[in-house]
Amino acid sequence: MNKISPRILLRAALIPVLAACGIATASAGTAEEPVVTNPINLNYRFQPGPEDVRREAADPVAEWFKDAYFMFASKSGGYWYSEDMKDWTYLPTTTIGAIEDYAPAILVMDDALYYISSGRPKIYRNTTPKEDTWTEVECKFPYGANDIAAYLDDDGRLYFYWGCSDRDPIMGVEVDPKDGFAPIGEPRVLITHRGDEFGWEVPGVNNEEKRTGWNEGPAMLKVDGKYLLQYAAPGTQYRVYGDGIYVGDSPLGPFTYMENNPFSFKPGGFIGGAGHGHTFRDKFGNLWHVASMTLSQRHWFERRLGLFPVAVNDAGELYALTEWSDAPFVIPQRKVDFSTYDPSVGWRLLSHGAEATASSALDGHAPALGADERVETWWAAQSGEPGEWLGIDLGRKMKIRAVQPNFADHGFDVRPPHAPVAYKYHVEVSTDGKKWKRVAERDADAPHELIVLDKPVDARHVRIVNDRTLDGSFSLFDLRVFGEAEGKAPASVTGFKAVREEGDRRAFSFGWNPSVGADGYILRWGTAPDRLIHSAVIYADGYEARYFNRDSKYYFTLTPFNECGEGPTTETISTN
Repeated sequence: MNKISPRILLRAALIPVLAACGIATASAGTAEEPVVTNPINLNYRFQPGPEDVRREAADPVAEWFKDAYFMFASKSGGYWYSEDMKDWTYLPTTTIGAIEDYAPAILVMDDALYYISSGRPKIYRNTTPKEDTWTEVECKFPYGANDIAAYLDDDGRLYFYWGCSDRDPIMGVEVDPKDGFAPIGEPRVLITHRGDEFGWEVPGVNNEEKRTGWNEGPAMLKVDGKYLLQYAAPGTQYRVYGDGIYVGDSPLGPFTYMENNPFSFKPGGFIGGAGHGHTFRDKFGNLWHVASMTLSQRHWFERRLGLFPVAVNDAGELYALTEWSDAPFVIPQRKVDFSTYDPSVGWRLLSHGAEATASSALDGHAPALGADERVETWWAAQSGEPGEWLGIDLGRKMKIRAVQPNFADHGFDVRPPHAPVAYKYHVEVSTDGKKWKRVAERDADAPHELIVLDKPVDARHVRIVNDRTLDGSFSLFDLRVFGEAEGKAPASVTGFKAVREEGDRRAFSFGWNPSVGADGYILRWGTAPDRLIHSAVIYADGYEARYFNRDSKYYFTLTPFNECGEGPTTETISTN
């Protein structure tokens, strides 16, 4: 969802820069400050079946090394590199023997990039990772270490962290890279399960299950002299998958829970989930978080990757900016302060709930599911033949600036190793549904590309048309349209209330009177009235959530929105 937050006033200083860079009218890939959205547009690899054929990438790690960003993810058969975090080049690898293991780590050390596999680790080194020339190095690390992570401190000392269990804790130990990464001392218990206190650690679609969730995916980051040990919970298949932080004064603790957790969290919007991630600095020193996002329809591990800017507030709390992250935003090409800088380009989502029609549809995959703003459902044509199409009627003429086709691969029978699975299609627009103008065409293995139009167009109808025979159905999770619409933002919300569940303080129910003209609502919250760092996009007139801390006091606001903008935000309310 594309927000215009109170921070939008601070973006006024950015507008001349964006205009100078041509972001509002530039072709994708030509602006000095790239425009992107989530999921990250990668050639996600298909996984083995037979019955659960799907694309997958998860558990990402990324670092800037020499002249590019390098990103690895589970079960991808290779890795990606990019100079701008927008356009990623995929490099399949045969020299990393452990590339098919889940949840790898990477490490920049002694002018080389290291790849470290999970389980019983194997370690590979490369000084030129744009080439598939990895060499395995000696590894004396004796422990099984699922979801391994590595951290090189400022003083040159190296630490390994690991943990992936619904019972076992997150562990850590110092290692000696000059002695085959052998441990120095005994491993320490660093993070234990505390789901009875922290609702977001509890598994379930709404954190409702009566069992212990999975604590996993540790990562370490140092900010302002503090050591921030990250971990994921409660499970990768849920939209409530997130990353939390424990704070310490040394790499092995002791650590204290950051009250305003989880720091990376995205339960709403087009695609949810922001867990098992990795925080890194870009070449300007800005913080970013890459994380797993969930589909989990054809298999629990059907996942994509998300990229989120990371801010640090005056209280020293780290938090990922996820609220607008599946709408267009810029990747600034300079040092910024994400606690005040708003990367949103201000384009609204125009397509949610719009009337959809199609050339054909399979049972259970109606055209409306291609415009419902939920990645878990999709439209599928009856065939993959050229000429199959999905069309959206926006209801009135609007200024269209970008489209994002999200292809669903329905009925595909693809398994690794496989050639690129390229979609060939074109996008066309119309003011009357009769005379059409082509505005974009593609032939690429790019299932989630954000296509920024060369010039904005005024149109009411948008249609995507298949131009190549496919083995399965021409299908889309959603055809998402972004731009600007004339009209009124929604009216004020009245009657907003938050009620804490009497028998379980980790759970809240929220109610309000519907706002006239609202398409949806943004619930924001935090543990201090000036630090509402969390948010959820809600397409209903009520909400229940069970991901709060048992012993924390919370503060909430609610903001209505539609395709024309955001309405007034409610007064902040609080509960003990």
